[in-house]
Parts: sequence; structure tokens; C-alpha cells
Amino acid sequence: MDGWLTMFGEAFGEAETYGGARPGEDYLERLLGGDRFIALAALKNDAIVGGLAAYVLDKFEQARSEIYIYDLAVAAAHRREGIATALIEHLKTIAAARAIHVIFVQADPGDAPAIALYTKLGACEDVLHFDIAVG
Repeated sequence: MDGWLTMFGEAFGEAETYGGARPGEDYLERLLGGDRFIALAALKNDAIVGGLAAYVLDKFEQARSEIYIYDLAVAAAHRREGIATALIEHLKTIAAARAIHVIFVQADPGDAPAIALYTKLGACEDVLHFDIAVG
């Protein structure tokens, strides 16, 4: 998990976010031992070169679930190799096995590579995203 978080921090330019307060073993065991969090890693020569973090969300209006891709990153030296697409394709296999209704993800307006990837794989909806502080 340390290598996975380090790769995310480097890929996003947010080393402090992904490395400054890493969770302990008990927390990670609960998170990874449950069925609501999905962590995928892409490896090359035993090095983590890509990763995907997703959450399964149960819906209330119908008896179905969705998967939200929270983070998806590929190390700079390995971009444009199909790694992100392969991670999403693997997630689709997991979703199908769990009878998940849909996978969804958001991209920042200025992130052209992410927008191109997601456009290739799915339909775009125009929405606004708001962060609401908790205290």
C-alpha cells in the first residue's frame, strides 16, 4: 500500500496528501477486507506504475449499486501505454461479477487526458461538483 500511495502522490503532485498521514494497519485491514472499497494496481517489473481506487455505493431508490472511481493515476513515465484503460477494463469485470449497475467518475475541466480517456469509455454528463466542509 505504501508504494501505491507514493505513486498516487507523485502522479498527482500531492505527496503530502498521499503520504503525510497514512493510515495504520488496522484501518487498512478493515478497508481492504471489506467489499465497499476496490484497490487495483498496475505493475511492471514489480514496480507500481498505475492505480485505481474506487468505492461501491448502494443506491436507495432502487436495489442496485454503483462504483465511483475516486482516484486513477499512472506514473508519468508510463502514460500513454494503455494502463489506465486496462485498470478500468478490469474494474468493469469486477463490476459485472458483482452485478453493479454503472461505474462513474469525474474529471476536472482542464484535465484533457482524463477527459479523452473517459470520453472514449463512456458518456459525459455536465454536472457541478461541490465540496462541503464538515466543521
